Amino acid sequence: MTEQSARRDDTTGPPAGPDPATEVFVAHRNLLFTVAYEMLGSAADAEDVLQETWLRWAGVDLGAVRDRRAYLVRITTRQALTRLRTLRRRKESYVGPWLPEPLLTAPDVAEDVELADSVSMAMLLVLETLAPTERAVFVLREVFGLGYDEIAEAVDKTPAAVRQIAHRARAHVAARRPREAVSPDRARAALAAFQRAVESGDPQDLLDLIAPDVVLLTDGGGVVRAALHPVVGAAEVIQVLNRIDPAVSARPAHINGHPALLFYRGGELDTVIALRLDAGLVTGLYAVRNPEKLGRVGRETVMRR
Repeated sequence: MTEQSARRDDTTGPPAGPDPATEVFVAHRNLLFTVAYEMLGSAADAEDVLQETWLRWAGVDLGAVRDRRAYLVRITTRQALTRLRTLRRRKESYVGPWLPEPLLTAPDVAEDVELADSVSMAMLLVLETLAPTERAVFVLREVFGLGYDEIAEAVDKTPAAVRQIAHRARAHVAARRPREAVSPDRARAALAAFQRAVESGDPQDLLDLIAPDVVLLTDGGGVVRAALHPVVGAAEVIQVLNRIDPAVSARPAHINGHPALLFYRGGELDTVIALRLDAGLVTGLYAVRNPEKLGRVGRETVMRR
């Protein structure tokens, strides 16, 4: 997978201009954003990384750069690694479960199973269990298909070391990644049924859709009300879902390439719940309530109305 990620709706970076440095940066901007986001799980931090990348790129002698795309990826990866190590320290004191910042994606991203899997909430949580360099190597190799030599330059390792890191990271992720890819048609049908069940509040409707061992993670960041520990089991999860305020309204969406519901209260985005589907059942629910993580999706959905 390479720059197909440019289908994302992202406008981070300097405006297009006539100078070659700007043109090259803009041409690869969406790729660089996706690299940074998959390493960090935060759109806001990914945007900061792109700004730092641009500042460094603007001072480069383009005549001395053989592969401009590889050079930009290298700058972005190094900046993301630095920020990732800082973020990991912050997460140690995070209140309750930490979830990635939700990313509103176009419907056609869901049709690209590999891309949708790589940015899904479930996959980003798996990537959180990797060491920073392992995460960078996995993203660059498995998601974007970069060569070992190119990755080695980006992470300051030898190609041989990168091969070993890639093998270790691949095995780690394979043991934890989502079990089954769900077709876009099945995902849309499951989301519609889930929305009807949540709105009706009928426990049986929810039981028909939810796996017995379903897990609900809620991220309030200590700012808004949320469960401080994972909620496990159909009965427990249904109890939480049935406490959703009837005053909120739900809208279907694609978040991180997968089906999701956006809940609004008084016209403001209150909660994003992304679904994980396996074997036709909902096996994971990722509820982001931390207001600091909802700003981007809230702005983009207002723009699309």
